Amino acid sequence: MQFITHTSQDPWHAAGGEDGPQPHPPVRAHSLLTLEQWHAVRETWPATVPAGISLANTVDIEALAGDLPRFGLVVLHFPKWVDGRAYSQARLLRARYRFRGDVRATGDVLVDMVPLLARTGFSQAQLRADQKLDVAQRALGFFAGHYQGDVLQPKPAFARDLSQEAGPAAERARAELHAGQGI
Repeated sequence: MQFITHTSQDPWHAAGGEDGPQPHPPVRAHSLLTLEQWHAVRETWPATVPAGISLANTVDIEALAGDLPRFGLVVLHFPKWVDGRAYSQARLLRARYRFRGDVRATGDVLVDMVPLLARTGFSQAQLRADQKLDVAQRALGFFAGHYQGDVLQPKPAFARDLSQEAGPAAERARAELHAGQGI
């Protein structure tokens, strides 16, 4: 997962003016548009120019299904960390609509959310200002595997070969478990 820490280094920029979002933004590569802006320019936006869209967690992803191939980035907003609707939106983007672009979490994004963000299809996260990047990166490694399927591994644990997933670390752990016991 990529963490967006400095918006100045982010290639995607909101299509806004001094007074907020422009109703009909000019065509620029890596423009991050609101849903309203997209509806205003979708007929004239060239397919060769990468566009991104920023969505509230109340937007029905199905309504954008036909436009998804035109986006390189979908930004999903968490207004509060306890509001998980953006998780559902991300899962729909990846599992049902097979969206291959980046999916970014913004808003009230906490370190504790990072493992579930990855499991539901987010590829990027912009953490809340008081959250630490190194802690978020460590959080991605807290769990070696999960029983339930997710967008990264659709099969549940009982339907896959867990010994292959565990790899060398599991072999070392098994060897150390019985080390010196003559087993």
